[in-house]
Amino acid sequence: MTDYFEVHERDGPARLGEVRLSDPLRTPGLVDEVLDDSGSVWPEEREQLAGSDDRLTVLPHRAFPAGTDERVADAFATDYPDVDFPSVAVVSGDTAADYGADAYALSEAAGIAGHAAAFVETVLDVREEIPPDTALYCSGLATPANVATLAYAGVDLFDTDKAYVRGLEGFYCSTDGEAFLEDLDELPCACEACRTPREAFDHEDCAEHNVNALRAELARVRQRIRSGRLRDYVEGQARHEAWLTALFRRLDQQYGYVEERTPISRRDELLAASDDSLKRVEIQRFADRVTSRYHNRFDGPLVLVPCSARKPYGDSQSHAQFHKTIDYRAHKVSMTSPIGVVPQELELTYPAQHYDSVVTGEWSESEIEFVAEVLARYLDSTDYPRHVAHVPPGGYTDIVERATEKADADVTFEFTVADHPTTDESLAALGETLEGEARYLKREREHNTVRAIADYQFGGGSSDVSTGSVENAGDELFDHISTGGRYPSLRVTSEGEQWATLVPQYGTLSLTMAGARRWVESDVPTKTVEIDGFVPQGSVLAPGILDADGDIRVGDEVVVEGPRAFAVGKASMSGDEMVRSTRGIGVDVRHVEER
Repeated sequence: MTDYFEVHERDGPARLGEVRLSDPLRTPGLVDEVLDDSGSVWPEEREQLAGSDDRLTVLPHRAFPAGTDERVADAFATDYPDVDFPSVAVVSGDTAADYGADAYALSEAAGIAGHAAAFVETVLDVREEIPPDTALYCSGLATPANVATLAYAGVDLFDTDKAYVRGLEGFYCSTDGEAFLEDLDELPCACEACRTPREAFDHEDCAEHNVNALRAELARVRQRIRSGRLRDYVEGQARHEAWLTALFRRLDQQYGYVEERTPISRRDELLAASDDSLKRVEIQRFADRVTSRYHNRFDGPLVLVPCSARKPYGDSQSHAQFHKTIDYRAHKVSMTSPIGVVPQELELTYPAQHYDSVVTGEWSESEIEFVAEVLARYLDSTDYPRHVAHVPPGGYTDIVERATEKADADVTFEFTVADHPTTDESLAALGETLEGEARYLKREREHNTVRAIADYQFGGGSSDVSTGSVENAGDELFDHISTGGRYPSLRVTSEGEQWATLVPQYGTLSLTMAGARRWVESDVPTKTVEIDGFVPQGSVLAPGILDADGDIRVGDEVVVEGPRAFAVGKASMSGDEMVRSTRGIGVDVRHVEER
């Protein structure tokens, strides 16, 4: 395989990449950009491409009889053994394999368009078989309305065939569907083609417009991938066609496929604008980790409070009042849609301080059910002597009552709000309810925050088979620590040696070399990348990676080990992608020591 395609950024299954030609083709993109005839290269025309290193050799599925599967890369290599430029192998869901090509064209793409279940199943089957650093090409499929959702599913390359043909047939395409050209009194676009006077605008102009609209939409998709917000866009965009809505909902049901490709944190805001947002990997992952990894270390009561519009919650006026009233006598946990429940130690951890939701004052049934389910799991996984609900009547109280019914634990809540949580009367009731509870030290809260984030970030530790107990990562890694700096910018030290730093932007821990060694020496499962005999300088490229743990996700802290080096850094690929890729940055190295 030649070195012609490389992935630069990822947003779930969608990737921002580049086909390396003299004029690089950015992906998701159009193969037409490097072909002379709108992407259709028939077998008899192959000779025109021989000797050129600035063409993508594409033999789309329609060049072959129906049902025929061909190994195009091998066929072309037989005819032109000395030609070295990007090749595309035509495959189906059943015949996909690593044929040494730079890209893979899905033969049945156009045939299964409109069938969400079949499309998702086929894309997943192909993606599992072909190398992760190769492009997936779907021919004769893209329109301005569907290309964002198809890119979100993991398709990298498209052509203009369908958009152009629809224009010749008199269909004017846009991001919200298509309309008969004859039905348009005005042209809702300002592209070059649409500058033609309406009375002179013909079907060829319409085809040109459709191609322009497709190119513009792909540019928008690439920008969304750069900012990590393609899913936000797709939730609205997919609703213009029923099969696209079904497609992205089907993708949500393929949690393993999407989760493996979704970073553990992002720098941009997550918009929760519909009930579909509850199915997002980031939401489900947070809820799962809070209810399976998090360990409460406070001896006092639980106090449930509503979330706030301002993030992190601790910066809001309402939570400042809650904090003052609680006065270190209880453990504050926020209830929110779409996140579920947020212990106070994880208020900085993505996505707890990175989301925005639509506030109407009313909870939907889906929101109530989801948050109640998460709260019930949280109540079963934690242990408090008392349970206090300082939440307003209505949706919040419905959630608490439903959660207590769902929970296996026998839990009774004390309610302290009559009208609104921040009224003098309600705050006084909360204060009276906590009267006599012992206070804990501010420093204890900082230490518990470090340990709780470690639970969330690194998972469980060692287990005692005889007792069934599990040592949490926070206790295992940070049992005897000191914290310096001012919250949230904390430095974590032990016996004068710094082990980690709390990163306020993401609510995660960044390990030093000493912290990495502590991790390796502990019983907490280590996310390790094994490299060849070299010393990394700034980053570890995929060709130098021999092995990597399969549960590594983009953004994870990882330890890098090789015959000549020990390092710690942040993963830029998933573990599986590191092992199966032949190009691209696998790890951004932060600290390294030569052995």
